[in-house]
Amino acid sequence: MYTAKIKSTKMKLLCIDPGTETSGVVLIDTETQNIIQSWGEINNFALLAMISLDEIESDHMAIEMIASYGMAVGKTTFETCVWIGRFIQAYNKDNENHTCIYRGDVKDALCRSRKAKDANIRQALIDRYKGTGGGKCPQVGTKSSPGPLYGISTHAWPALAIGHTWIEMNK
Repeated sequence: MYTAKIKSTKMKLLCIDPGTETSGVVLIDTETQNIIQSWGEINNFALLAMISLDEIESDHMAIEMIASYGMAVGKTTFETCVWIGRFIQAYNKDNENHTCIYRGDVKDALCRSRKAKDANIRQALIDRYKGTGGGKCPQVGTKSSPGPLYGISTHAWPALAIGHTWIEMNK
């Protein structure tokens, strides 16, 4: 994990799960762990513009970084790497306000096992929130009775996991 100097752990944290064309994006309050806003999955060009124009009010950015595990990778992996660099460059005004988090760090921080799968990570996130909504999963809830994770879907789950990993690593 690469991390820049952290001034405070009470902040608005922009969390990004980068992809080749779209990325998962969540903004969370690191002290309360409340989700301030979730964009779910957003077009990379739109996100880059939002970051470049300071349209997202945040104090720090945590972004998933790609690691090599010795296996051959394809075009999409390299395209994602380019987007990671573009987001970091657009966000950094002083070169000290972002953290790159690897998938293995997420598994360790949230599940305490590198063997964890996406379903395990999602459940670990759900377990961190109170069940205040309706339905089968009160942490997520329903439209008529939303829980604290209502609206988190698709690529927003890994983005939220990036944020909670950052919180764990900075306790």
